[in-house]
Amino acid sequence: MLPFPHRPAIRRSGTRYPWYGLALLLLLASGAAQAVPAFARQTGYVCAVCHSSAYGGGDNGPALTPAGMRFKLGGYTEANISGALPLAAQVTLAHTNPLRGDSQTRLSEADLYLAGRLTDHVGGFVKIEADNVGDGKYNTRLRNLDLRFVARTLKFIGKDLTLGVSVNNSPGFNDPLAVLPAASNLGPPGVTGTLLNLSSPAAPANRVIGATVYALFDSNWYGEVGTYNSMQPSVQDRLGYSTGGDPGKLSDTGYFRFAYMKEFKTQFVSAGVVGLSTKRQRPRQGLADDVTDLGYDLSYQYLGNRQNILQLSYVNIFEKRDYGSTPPSPVVPGLLALPQGSARDQIATAIYTFRQSYGIAVSHMVSTGSRDPARYVPYGSPDSTSNLVSVFWVPFGKESFSSLANFRIYATWFRFSRFNGARTNVFGAPPGAPKTDAADLGAFTISASAAF
Repeated sequence: MLPFPHRPAIRRSGTRYPWYGLALLLLLASGAAQAVPAFARQTGYVCAVCHSSAYGGGDNGPALTPAGMRFKLGGYTEANISGALPLAAQVTLAHTNPLRGDSQTRLSEADLYLAGRLTDHVGGFVKIEADNVGDGKYNTRLRNLDLRFVARTLKFIGKDLTLGVSVNNSPGFNDPLAVLPAASNLGPPGVTGTLLNLSSPAAPANRVIGATVYALFDSNWYGEVGTYNSMQPSVQDRLGYSTGGDPGKLSDTGYFRFAYMKEFKTQFVSAGVVGLSTKRQRPRQGLADDVTDLGYDLSYQYLGNRQNILQLSYVNIFEKRDYGSTPPSPVVPGLLALPQGSARDQIATAIYTFRQSYGIAVSHMVSTGSRDPARYVPYGSPDSTSNLVSVFWVPFGKESFSSLANFRIYATWFRFSRFNGARTNVFGAPPGAPKTDAADLGAFTISASAAF
């Protein structure tokens, strides 16, 4: 990666609800990284400078170019136009056709962004999201928070050094490589999952508050350490989150992220490691589980002359669990849950973009865990495998600058090939009762988004 100061930043178990997979699909499809128009107005650059396409790439995976990474590491403070309003909005219309259930077309989401520079050293990104929950009702919540203080003109042993502090509400959200689940808003859905997977039941993402200190040394070495605490259930409720998804009480929590990244003339590569360790009480009055996540990730980008862009990433996160309690099986008398367990999440993603306007994104997602007949009913296994394919078209935001011309049409197909440890009858319906196969949880969605 070219020297930062001298190159401007241009711009868990028991869940057996049949439509669980569809709900997660909608989460994934609406949570893609966007090229926020407020950033374009602030810098004077088209959105395609910092993103693989003019609207933040596909629905998943690494969307930021190296220039976009620098902008994020700089605390969103790079500005070439004075007086730009750090405010933007987005609306999304979606037609969803599940394999089981009724199709529907509706305004699925409306978002408000407070994003950009406050001072030379302070900037932020805040997303307030209103989700359509049916019957004409919307649930408004604080989705993302990342407030930064950054110093960019430091030297250490003769090398460039950038130091920053981030206050945020999700471990991994502020990662510049945008390959971790919280940063790409893509995680393998299943009946269990790691703490760093935002699709895990009762995941801490968006329901915690913490601070991290990060540094970029010699333009290639990135490090970040910090800690998090979960918000009180009453606070989560006020911020728009159901208390049923409370991640529990977290204590002694530590987070780290280290990565090496290198930019060549037309290519970019990175390799990183990530970790999160905490004591977790769920319910909050219960005994604490000791949970430790360790993972690694690899990414590659071919940028060329921006006519053909290829982005690849792979993330592997392993979680070790020492449970504080061993509850009895809900179906087998006398059977207790095991005192220890593990989980693993893997995500492989490829995105191809042509002329920063047309693209296809493919993700293969696997969530696995140690066998436990008491915790994972009916088959004793939480293993799930899913695939997501998305095609998109972005007509504006490449060659001419207009902060109001941001539009995207995209189609997303989501399918489970395994869920809850099975391919057929995934919820263990008795003989004669309706059965649900893993593939029945899939859906096809066509969406259109506009940002201004």
